Parts: sequence; C-alpha cells; structure tokens
Amino acid sequence: MIQSKGSILIADDEESVRNLIRRVLMKMDYTVETACNGEEALAQIQNHGFDLLIMDIRMPKLDGMEAFKVLRIDYPSLPIIMMTAFSTVETTLETMRLGAFDYLTKPFDVSEVKMAVEKVFSSRLGNNDLQNPPQKTASRHIKAFIGSSPLMQEVFKAIGRVSASDSSVLVQGESGTGKELVARTIHQYSSRKNKPFVTVNCGAIPEGILESEFFGHERGAFTGAHQQKTGKFELANGGTIFLDEIGEMSPPLQVKLLRALQEREFERVGGNEKIVVDVRIIAATNKNLRQSILDKTFRADLFYRLNVVSIIIPPLRERKEDILLLAAYFRDKFCGKLGVEPKMISKEVLNVLQAYDWPGNVRELENMMEHALVMGKGQVILVEDLPEEVLNRQKACLAETGTKQETLRSMVKSLEKEVIAQTLQKTGGNKLQTAKLLDISRRALHYKIEEYGLENRENSYEQE
Repeated sequence: MIQSKGSILIADDEESVRNLIRRVLMKMDYTVETACNGEEALAQIQNHGFDLLIMDIRMPKLDGMEAFKVLRIDYPSLPIIMMTAFSTVETTLETMRLGAFDYLTKPFDVSEVKMAVEKVFSSRLGNNDLQNPPQKTASRHIKAFIGSSPLMQEVFKAIGRVSASDSSVLVQGESGTGKELVARTIHQYSSRKNKPFVTVNCGAIPEGILESEFFGHERGAFTGAHQQKTGKFELANGGTIFLDEIGEMSPPLQVKLLRALQEREFERVGGNEKIVVDVRIIAATNKNLRQSILDKTFRADLFYRLNVVSIIIPPLRERKEDILLLAAYFRDKFCGKLGVEPKMISKEVLNVLQAYDWPGNVRELENMMEHALVMGKGQVILVEDLPEEVLNRQKACLAETGTKQETLRSMVKSLEKEVIAQTLQKTGGNKLQTAKLLDISRRALHYKIEEYGLENRENSYEQE
C-alpha cells in the first residue's frame, strides 16, 4: 500500500470542484477529505486535523474568509490555499496579508493546484512549524486599484505578502502605472498603518537641498537656514518612507542614504547629534537600475539594500483587459466629483480606448476620462469628447500602418496559435510543461488557449 504524502481538506460549495480536486490530489498520493461550507470545514479540522486546507471564499453558512480568520487564531501553522471565482483587490490583498499560502482564481488549470500543493509540502520538510501570520487588521477598500488581469492579480498577491513583513521594497514600473499607490497600499495593510507615511520625490527636489529634506538641518547650517528643520526620515519614524524616483538621486547622496539605511541613524546637516529612527523603506523608479549600475550612476550596494522585495507593475498596454474597468471607475469618480448625472461610454470610445497604446498608462486614462466629462455636453461620452492629442495620435497610427496593421496582427496571432497548438501536442496536453517550453506563465497560457479555442472551458479543469 502506498504511504500517504499528507492529509488535505478541500472546502467548496461546488461538488464538481471538490470531486475534481480530490481525484487529482489522490492520484498524487495524498489523503483527501471534503467539506461543503466553512462550518463543516472548521468541524473537520477540529476533529481530525489536516496538513493543508484548500478553501473557496464564497460558501454558504460560514464563508471562506470568516473561516480563514478563525483558523488563523486557532490553527496558526495550518497552510491554507484560498480560491475564488470572484476575485477582488480587497480579498486578494487581505487573504495574502493574513497569511494564505497561495490564492487561486477560478477557472484555474489543475496544474496550478498541483504546483501550489507541492510547494506547501516541500516548504514543510524539516520545518513543521510555519511562521505565524500577522494579527488581523481592519479591511480597507483600495478603490483606485482596479484590475482583473492575471498580471495585476500577481501584483495584488505580492502586495498582500510583503505588507505582512517589514522588508524594504523596490517598486518598478513606467510613469503613470501607480507606483505610489502600491507603496501606500503596502503601508495601509502593514503593522505601521497608524504611523506616518512620508513621501520624498527624489527627482523633484533640487540636489542641493535633498540632503536637508532627508535628514533635516540645524539652524545656521547654511545660508538661509534660519531655524532647525526636521527631515523626512525623522518625520517618518515608526512608519514608512516612500522614496519616489530613487534613480534620480546623485551618487554623493546615495552614499549618505546607504549609511543611514545600514545604521538606522543619521545626523542633521550641520549637526553632531545622532538621531535613531525606525522606518520602513519603499523605493520606486521608472529606470532600469541594473543598467544604471553598469553605467556607474547608481550604487550596486544601495540597489541590493533597497531591492529586498521587488514588485514590477505592468504598463496598461500589457493588461488591456483592465482598460474598460478603469474607464468605468474613473467615469463614476468624476461624475460624482463634478456633480453630473452618470454618463454612458459609447462603443466608439471603447474601441479607441482599447486600440490606444497608453504611453502615460493609468494616469493618462484618468486624465482622459476627466477631460471627456468636462468637455462633453450630452449623456453619452463620444469620441469627439476625448482629448485632441489622443485622437490625432490614433489617426497618425492608422494612417501610417493602414491595413498592414491588421494584416500583421492577424499573422502574429495565427503564428502564435499554431506554435501553442504544436507545443500542446508535443507535451501531450500538459499545460505546465507547455508553459515552460514557451517561457510564459501558466495563467497566460490558459488565456491563450481560451482565446484561440484550442480547448473548451470544461476541459481546462480536466487537463493534468
């Protein structure tokens, strides 16, 4: 008889999902039990105990989130994988912040479940006591964080994980992608939430006074220093300091910042007193700092001090499935702000938004929707209500490429479909192996398979 690799409880109100995951995991030599709601899951864990819980968020009687919070208190070392077909920013952030091992969005490929389970059990080898999760904090709504795309779901999961720690974070992304919003969200979900969040834009402050902005100065330290000034690091004591556009900082100041981060103390400009602070560092940049290191404009030791955890925000052009959600959010926001009746967005406008390449990212979309609401006169947002430079840019692109744009796009899609189909055939339909061979994520592969009709949705659960 084959020895069980571990015991797993699956809690989901959908019988088909319970049975599917149960079959898959039993083939992997795990002992598997099931529950159909949160109350039943709690009872089974109290009576039997398990090595892992896989639980849906939305269930009758006691939903997964409430059951999860109870289990974090009573069974802090139990690994939990949460899953849902109704993913939101708040649930993703909160479950990861509370200590979920992973978070799966339905419909998922069973290879994702298998990989997540294997990660749980490999992490427990030689260490049966996983770290206790942080204490629960009140849930917050991060309304400006909109995104259902797989790329943004990964960002939300990363934020949820890192907010439970005190590690330094480097947020990377193009201008307008929301780097400061990421930093504020990490702070709001951290244990420092009731302490200051202080922002320093390293690219906007003149180099001559940046050191004073960071560390403060004593009276008479330089011409114009008529009184003592408290620096940003001192103001942020106990909380978080956000260093925006860190790549713009001069090399001499990089040395002083590195020393302050290493020693957690500094002196005001013109002073001798050692000031000790407790701050969390979150830095952001739209530059490639590794290239800056090669160019000798950014210190490698400072980079590694800041880059303990890296969060990369994708540009809007790479997550176009989020554009309509964002447009609707900003429309509602500015209708309320301007005191106008809610407006519809015409189909022609939606087509422009989807076709546009968004060099200014989410910030540009926000500005565009405000412009349209201010300039539009009717109850429907029309193409002529959009900023003129956007329309001119679209016209120029169409005039330059003409029909070749569609021809090229169709050729690329045809080639991509053929390559995916051939690779699937080569791997016998194994999506995990296919994704590795194609060097894309499993979730990206899943969406491509659906887009090209290579496999119907029901079978997306069945492929092993």
